[in-house]
Amino acid sequence: MTASQGDLASMSRFIFRAPRWYTSWTFAIVFGALIGFGAFGIDPTGSNFVTDAGLLVALNDAFEGVFFIGIPTILASAGTAWVDQRLGGQLSHNRAALLALLCEVIVVAFLVVGGAIALASETLGAGFVFDVLFLGLASIFALRLFVITAISRHRPLVAAIPASIQTVAAAGLLFVYSGTLYYLSTPEGGFPERTLAQSFLFRPEHAPVEISYAVVPADFVLLGAVCLLHGLAVVGFLYAIDRPWRTNMGVSVLDFVAGFIGHIAEGSTELEDFFEEVGEEAVVPVTVTSFRRMDGTEKARWVLPMIHPGPMGEIGGGNLPERVARESDGLAFPPHATAGHDFNLVTSREVDTIIDRAEAAYESIEYGRDATKSVRTVEGNAKVIGQAFDDGILLVSTHSPEFADDVDYAVGLSCASEARAGGFENVLLVDAHNCNNGLQGEDLGHVTPGSERSFDMMQASKGTAQALADADQHPLRLGTAWDETEWGPLDGIGPLGVRIAVTEVDDQLTAYVLVDGNNMEPGLRERILKALGDRVEDAEVMTTDTHIVNQVEASNQVGESIDEDALIAVIQDLADDAIDDLEPVEAGMATERATVTVFGNDRTETLASHANVMVSLGGALALLVTAGTVALSLLVVLLTSGTLGAFL
Repeated sequence: MTASQGDLASMSRFIFRAPRWYTSWTFAIVFGALIGFGAFGIDPTGSNFVTDAGLLVALNDAFEGVFFIGIPTILASAGTAWVDQRLGGQLSHNRAALLALLCEVIVVAFLVVGGAIALASETLGAGFVFDVLFLGLASIFALRLFVITAISRHRPLVAAIPASIQTVAAAGLLFVYSGTLYYLSTPEGGFPERTLAQSFLFRPEHAPVEISYAVVPADFVLLGAVCLLHGLAVVGFLYAIDRPWRTNMGVSVLDFVAGFIGHIAEGSTELEDFFEEVGEEAVVPVTVTSFRRMDGTEKARWVLPMIHPGPMGEIGGGNLPERVARESDGLAFPPHATAGHDFNLVTSREVDTIIDRAEAAYESIEYGRDATKSVRTVEGNAKVIGQAFDDGILLVSTHSPEFADDVDYAVGLSCASEARAGGFENVLLVDAHNCNNGLQGEDLGHVTPGSERSFDMMQASKGTAQALADADQHPLRLGTAWDETEWGPLDGIGPLGVRIAVTEVDDQLTAYVLVDGNNMEPGLRERILKALGDRVEDAEVMTTDTHIVNQVEASNQVGESIDEDALIAVIQDLADDAIDDLEPVEAGMATERATVTVFGNDRTETLASHANVMVSLGGALALLVTAGTVALSLLVVLLTSGTLGAFL
């Protein structure tokens, strides 16, 4: 992971799951009641509400707040998702309710500011407050238009239909209860005898005195004009931030934003549709090593597709380790391969292709009973431990205690080629992925072609393979153990927990520890090896690089959230169990190739760079557009309503 990819991943901290719709409704009603009590319940005489009559008045004020402030929110919450979905959108009821609640708070904030200015002024009155109210209603229309366009991918004219519901509902109540219909009657006619329709459309006597007879029909025309101005500003802003994405990547940023928010906030998979558009086809090796008992039953299976288990959560191959484990007869070990984010699978459907090819490799395995002792080679800061099983070789590479993250796909292929030069037909090369400093610094430890680290890793792989090619092979015994542990993804541990395999060859014990997590805190790997030193001759610690643990936290490494001593104790117990479980086995290895769609070369970096620029520059542009639109709208409202002279 590069620095820009780390910045992109860290954006997930700003996203949260939308509360259930009834929770947002409850807050809307309570908030409306409190505002109603504060706005309509001010008693200029200073009397209190100790009496029963005073209590009734207070309750009535709270009810008016719920009615005039909460009801438009409830209508918008219930109606927006319903209308949007029938227009082909995908706004959920939970999101619609949260959006409506946020807009309610924004309108109240406008009213509070407008009321404070009116109270501080000797010339401004209720007319100014209503001007500010109309500005607030136009502003929430713009916000809702932006959100619905981004999430449901409607054209702005279509998105304007569900986006206008809250503004129209509030304006409708204002029309009825402010007495606006009075201004549409003839001066001599009035409303001596109301029709049924007039009875519903003219109810100022049922409204608080603060909003009675204050709005004229022209004000609603003005509201529509201001909403149009805000809508045009939203369309212009969306065009400005979307154009670079369409020009350089051929996709829309709104698809990315909608999918990203949908996955983090709702757990949806719509982000995969975006990734599928930017992806490209790749051929990747899928290597399987199987260990079976003498009765033919499988004891353990290592599965290593040369892809990256990302990008996050269960999107793409993010949940690959668990998917692989479910398909294995024996205890599954799905460690991290030598591949970076460019080799993320674009959809979870691609995992099925990987599993199919892994099964084909498993079916073609030829088993043997002998293996070599494990050998470790150190070159620079690259360390490779390996063990040969007949004509297949298992290699596990680490740069610990130096920081390192993903190993580039090309580097991994080169290391495997160096190992094959020793005479081995199949190579299962693992990136231990066991020491990094999170998202700190510009260089996050990516091992790229041409770097000194890449040559160190190739030389270490070659040295290990040569040593194993010359080593004698002896009967193999294997023991395994597994603990799901009490920790979960928020603790940095995935559903596979901690697994361990211990091999015994010619009285030499070697332990391979696999933790279902994404990288490891610096120094933890060394502490684990030291703790196992009195049990086995050599050991290595690996992580699966599962991205389930990164759905909310961009950096959630093993040891970052849990007690390291507790993890070490679990591993020690598992090592004892695995040693007790030792028994003769046969081993074999085979490789197949899978054609899958991945992000593609440099696409991840391009995507991350565009997203980071959008956030940094788009935020400033949004602030400028919002400030300019609000200022212009306020000026138009004041000029049209004649309030500007009083304000000046």
